[in-house]
Amino acid sequence: MTKESLNGKAVEMMEGVNNEGFQVDDDKETSDNVKVQEEPSSTLVLSPNEEESAYRQIKPYAGMPKEVLLLYSNQARYRLPREILFWLVIASTVALVAVTITVIAMSPACLSWWQSSAVYQIYPRSFKDSDNNGVGDLKGIRDKLDHFDYLNIKAIWISPFYKSPMKDFGYDVEDFRDVDPLFGTMQDFEDLLASMHNKGLKLIMDFIPNHTSDKHRWFLLSRNRMSGFEDYYIWTNCTPSIPPNNWVSVFGNSSWTYDEVRGQCYLHQFLKEQPDLNFRNPHVREEMKDIIRFWLDKGVDGFRMDAVKHLLEAKHLRDEPQVDPNKPPESVNSEFDLYHDHTTSQLGLHDILRDWRVEMDKYSREPGRHRFMVTESYDYEEIEKTMMYYGTEIVKESDFPFNFYLLDLPKRLSGGGAFDLVNLWMTNMPKGKWANWVVGNHDKPRISSSTGKEYTRVINMLLLTLPGTPTTYYGEEIGMENVNVTEIQDPFGKFNPNASRDPQRSPMQWSGEQYAGFSKNETWLPIHPDHATVNVEFQKNESGSVLEQYRALSLLRQAELALHRGWACFVHRDADVFAFARELDGLSQAFLVVLNFGGKALTDLSGVPELPDELTVRVGTRGREGERLQKAQIETWPGEGLVLEYSSSVRLNPGHASSCFIAEKACYLSALDILYKC
Repeated sequence: MTKESLNGKAVEMMEGVNNEGFQVDDDKETSDNVKVQEEPSSTLVLSPNEEESAYRQIKPYAGMPKEVLLLYSNQARYRLPREILFWLVIASTVALVAVTITVIAMSPACLSWWQSSAVYQIYPRSFKDSDNNGVGDLKGIRDKLDHFDYLNIKAIWISPFYKSPMKDFGYDVEDFRDVDPLFGTMQDFEDLLASMHNKGLKLIMDFIPNHTSDKHRWFLLSRNRMSGFEDYYIWTNCTPSIPPNNWVSVFGNSSWTYDEVRGQCYLHQFLKEQPDLNFRNPHVREEMKDIIRFWLDKGVDGFRMDAVKHLLEAKHLRDEPQVDPNKPPESVNSEFDLYHDHTTSQLGLHDILRDWRVEMDKYSREPGRHRFMVTESYDYEEIEKTMMYYGTEIVKESDFPFNFYLLDLPKRLSGGGAFDLVNLWMTNMPKGKWANWVVGNHDKPRISSSTGKEYTRVINMLLLTLPGTPTTYYGEEIGMENVNVTEIQDPFGKFNPNASRDPQRSPMQWSGEQYAGFSKNETWLPIHPDHATVNVEFQKNESGSVLEQYRALSLLRQAELALHRGWACFVHRDADVFAFARELDGLSQAFLVVLNFGGKALTDLSGVPELPDELTVRVGTRGREGERLQKAQIETWPGEGLVLEYSSSVRLNPGHASSCFIAEKACYLSALDILYKC
């Protein structure tokens, strides 16, 4: 091994090393300043002026110095592939970003939790008793959370459990920030809420804004004219025997009661123990927003706003017009004797609701934590008033107002009657809004009693296959009926025994035990004598039971795109049968729902060319799953319902626009298995 000096640099030569890449450079002359050194085993030719020429005789190799790398990287055969790859990466990135933006822009909004699940109403006094005092409680609800997993229900609405004297079973609130000891403690509530959230369940609370209990601190201060609280309620001058006007309470008799402490009358649109708050007082409005924030801070997922149409009254306090002008004024003692022009749906009501919506939206910014708001207002034939609770295109109010029109189904039990009630809501609902359906609650008779047990299954099928959110009152999933109550508990029932709400509030029937698995002691209302077979435990083990079919329909609604966000197209109605299709553009799979609310029927749908000749039973209230039926001869029995599945590329909605409805139009792209706006 030798070392030579080249242009001031040392070059080390190894003996016996042969450079395979060496070539004689015939085009270059050797510099006079450089002496060519020849060794027997190796020869190296260097340029006199360029240091890089020292590397031209060497092929690229692993670990090469930068000078060699730069020398060869500029050659076309190396540079061109590199540039091609670079621009391919740039083009691919731009294309990926463009596709992502397009998919986001074209994708319809995902359904929120209150749209994708049924809502289940719990009346806490009657759901589950954990301490065996005969009354349900919060710990009892927590013990039964697995029931909702079984039903595939994710949203639970719990009726009031605030601290209360219980004159109206919790709707007379003494303290909006506390739990009544009858139901447990605040810690019990927080444990329940945490357990629900751990299971992916949402909790909707009852909010009672219209009135308080007469034991509430605000009322006690107001009746004593304490500074700042004088106008928290509606007070006016009167005498003990003569009310200021003819306004009538929902529970009957005058809406006014004379208070000897203050020497004036106060307004109560419900019981005299439930004085109405004065929502024209800005301090009251702020107090109620503070209460909303209190529960939202605890993690509550939404509110049912109770009796909202009563929030404001006309300031002039004039008499309301009588429905029957010839009726003696002194005999007017029912809410149905008057037109409530001055006590309901007053100007300014929707401003209050929008304020609440703004507060709730502040808590809805976290993904997946939308705070739900539903309003309760019985507007009867004035459906346009109900629709106003959706808000406007610019300002939102409730996510939806409760739809109570299906509660009239027992009075109109027929195919045509069911169609009329469903169509009434769908044709009046503002475009793009979300529907909902209620067939029972704590104020109305149970559907199994009002229509007959044979129609329970078909009504549950109607509830779970219509577009929108179904609401199920506890016990309807097993077909519970009203109980016979001899000792009335309900204050409204004490005024009018024929209108008592006790029968539909009996304890939940969990098992065939003495107290139906609800408690181990005598219950606050009697247990229905049919609880030996009409209970959760029994029906879980009975194939085709009311409970099993409810669960099957709940799972089907979630699993099938056409059912939970597709079109609903009314196909047929007559005296017995109501039929409608559920379909989604771009999706070949669709469903025909055939519901019999009358007598035995043979339905011919051959006049509907969009339907295929043959359909398959997916779910039936009398079994028949897998059976193939001809569309010209669909036979159903009284109270029978069928969910028929079919496949077709032809849609009903393009040719039947007046009888087809959808909240937000979406199409299915089978190639990518995605939904897109269309």
